[in-house]
Amino acid sequence: MSDTDPILVNTPSGAVRTPRAWISKATAELLAGLIARELKARYKGSVFGFLWALLVPFFMAFIYVVFLRLLAGRGVSAESVMVGVFAWQYTVQCVQGGMTSISGNGNLVKKVFFPRIFLPIAVTLANLANYLMSLVVLFVVLGILGALGGAGVSAWVVLLPAAIFWHTVFNLGLALLLGGANAHFRDTQHLVGVLLSAWFFMSPVMYDLSLIEPFAAGRPWLMPLVWLNPMTGLLTAARACVLPGAAFPWSAWPVAGLAIPAILLAAGVRVFQRAQRHAADVL
Repeated sequence: MSDTDPILVNTPSGAVRTPRAWISKATAELLAGLIARELKARYKGSVFGFLWALLVPFFMAFIYVVFLRLLAGRGVSAESVMVGVFAWQYTVQCVQGGMTSISGNGNLVKKVFFPRIFLPIAVTLANLANYLMSLVVLFVVLGILGALGGAGVSAWVVLLPAAIFWHTVFNLGLALLLGGANAHFRDTQHLVGVLLSAWFFMSPVMYDLSLIEPFAAGRPWLMPLVWLNPMTGLLTAARACVLPGAAFPWSAWPVAGLAIPAILLAAGVRVFQRAQRHAADVL
């Protein structure tokens, strides 16, 4: 079948026969418009605009590094903390934006006919753009620290796009799952707010696994639980790609943890598709 062959498209007025190439172009333009809308809405009215995508994670990393070094001493790696904070913020923004992707766009959902799944996809891709901009800050800082005698950047940085892609798969799965759930159960956003705080401390955002391993030495059940937290594998993979001396342990439990994003995405698509059928009725 060629791109010009007609296909049936369901609209509120019935099925319409439309060229496939037109659908592909219209779909791309619609998704791009939703992404641009998401980015513009986030920084609308602010003086610094998109610059906040760089400033917020940088300030957070700086604050965390300062306080951690005051509490834990000079052994805390600023580079490791920054990698963890930037990646964690990417997930948090996708969770928060994806959760309200339907409930926060009631007028659009009710009045415009389009694939609702584009809403959490647009949120995730907009946050991916922010994350990529924050990585610009990260590599600038790593370059400066390297010039001052720091470790610099790992040669495995060429694999960072693969790690970011898998992280995006995970975040999209969360956005779909929570967006569908919150459209029907508004208590979801309050529960997720509490769980995010707990998840932050259970994930190696501000520390690496060397802090846990001595404690887990006499508890063989602990490290499997740590690795079944998907953020553990994603953060460790990001550090292994960026930081010299960091490595990802390719053993059974870490690999099992890395498989969770694919499972979550499949579950998220299924839940979202079921929830969006009646979304306009409950908004």
